[in-house]
Amino acid sequence: MSDETDAGATRDDGDDSDGDTPSDRVPVLLVHGDREFLVEPGEEMGTDLGVLEVPTDVEAGETVETHLGDAFEVRRLRGPDLFHHFERTGAPMVPRDIGLVIGETGIAQGDRVLDAGTGTGVLAASMARAGADVVTYERDADFADVARENMALGGIEDAVDVRTGDLLEHVGDLEPSSFDVLTLDTGDAADAVTHAPELLVEGGFVAVYSPFIESTREVVETAREVGLANVRTRETIQREMQFDDRGSRPSTAPVGHTGYLTVARNV
Repeated sequence: MSDETDAGATRDDGDDSDGDTPSDRVPVLLVHGDREFLVEPGEEMGTDLGVLEVPTDVEAGETVETHLGDAFEVRRLRGPDLFHHFERTGAPMVPRDIGLVIGETGIAQGDRVLDAGTGTGVLAASMARAGADVVTYERDADFADVARENMALGGIEDAVDVRTGDLLEHVGDLEPSSFDVLTLDTGDAADAVTHAPELLVEGGFVAVYSPFIESTREVVETAREVGLANVRTRETIQREMQFDDRGSRPSTAPVGHTGYLTVARNV
């Protein structure tokens, strides 16, 4: 979790005397002003406002009070909340870029996605919440462990298979033409793109995110060389608008560039 949302909080998983297990429970958000906590029903959490005992049957729209009487609103977990509440092992992909990946590739219920460069796991989790089954590779064993914990925290651990290792070393272990989408957020993405035609179903998509132009160009050239179609790259950039008594204009804050997204199709 980010610093502004979990300060002063301690957790107790509670008991499972009601027969539920943690994997049966859908996490919810508890909100009080600018404080937000992502918790599982049945948890007990200590905060600077007192101890919260979250009922196992808690539902969105209800309120839960600490033992000191401070009320927290219960909200249903939404995809963008994962960005703010997952434990971070680096800079996760931001929600707008995740939206572009899902929108450009049409990821939906029943799709099978192969992902590399798991990191915090926000992209993998978001694709799973869209209905896909995700296999994701993370080279760093510690990062992979954190990603697995994040999947459990997000309630989608059954839909995301976090594997420790380098995708390029395990391509031979994967069934050919068995994935609908290939998503890559790694420095050697171009090398992985060479395997896209053998890994993807006909009509499947590959989506590559990179913060650098040089690696993006290499991805584009490789995609064309291996026969992928409809290869296109967009810079992901967004300007926040500012509205006040003086007038309306784009914010003077730094321009919201995050990186480059390349999408291609296996036809």
